[in-house]
Amino acid sequence: MKCRMSTIDFIRRSMVVVLMATWSSTVFAQEGPIAPYKDDLFSQVTVMQTADGGAYKVIDYQEMRDINGRDREPERHVKDDYVSLGVRRVQENETLQISGRSLDVTRVGPQKAAAFTVIFIHGRGGDRRLGVNDYTFGGNFNRLKNLAVGSGGIYYSPSVISFGDKGVADIAALIRYAFEQSSGRPVILACASMGGFICQGISRDAEAVRYMKGMAILGGPPDPQLAGTPLAKLKLPIYFAHGSADSVYKADDEIAIYRKLRQAGYPTRYTLFQTGSHGTPIRMVDWREVLNFILAAKK
Repeated sequence: MKCRMSTIDFIRRSMVVVLMATWSSTVFAQEGPIAPYKDDLFSQVTVMQTADGGAYKVIDYQEMRDINGRDREPERHVKDDYVSLGVRRVQENETLQISGRSLDVTRVGPQKAAAFTVIFIHGRGGDRRLGVNDYTFGGNFNRLKNLAVGSGGIYYSPSVISFGDKGVADIAALIRYAFEQSSGRPVILACASMGGFICQGISRDAEAVRYMKGMAILGGPPDPQLAGTPLAKLKLPIYFAHGSADSVYKADDEIAIYRKLRQAGYPTRYTLFQTGSHGTPIRMVDWREVLNFILAAKK
């Protein structure tokens, strides 16, 4: 009898630990002004490890569950429960003429007076269609669109034709345009994969960072000089997300940059998806947590 009671107690304690890990991640995501959207599907994750008061965390990622179990057709078409297509009513393809430059974008949300702006930069081989595809990447872009519009924001997915100086100049012009269209409300730049070179260029543009609220880097190339950039001098919040098995850009190199910023008291967070590959952050990052962290962060 004594042994049986001990086993039951152990099982109960183990269940509490698992529930606490999942629950803590969800609560963390709710700090800020962005209203919930399908949090039960996108925010309920198991946190395997935390540090820095929760700013650094390792998330349990399993391909069989998080791709095969989530998609109707793996990597091509997510199950219908993960998407809401009503947001397409406020989605438009546009060619903007800004600062003497021509830029193809997809805009989701109102042209003017948005509460905030999110700009997503795709990686190599992509264009504006990638960042508004409702069904790929586990429906995560559909969630981002709904989160932005549902909280009064606007979302831009531009086509980047160069990851060098021309592409950086195009996005710098878009950042300023978005800032002006929203009467100075927050502008957030998110860069994925090779698009991270755009984030690196913007971070060094003293003019562009004046119009920004913060930055998210998803599986991007490490930038050892980030701490000395104009963006960092303004202490604009930075959110990193990476797969531990990323074979393109090593997670450890990005973690080293995060730790350097963190030790200096910088407003930053880092999410590592255990066993995740290069594309995992785009599929798995909790956009509500990202946006709430950046919008609520204090310099």
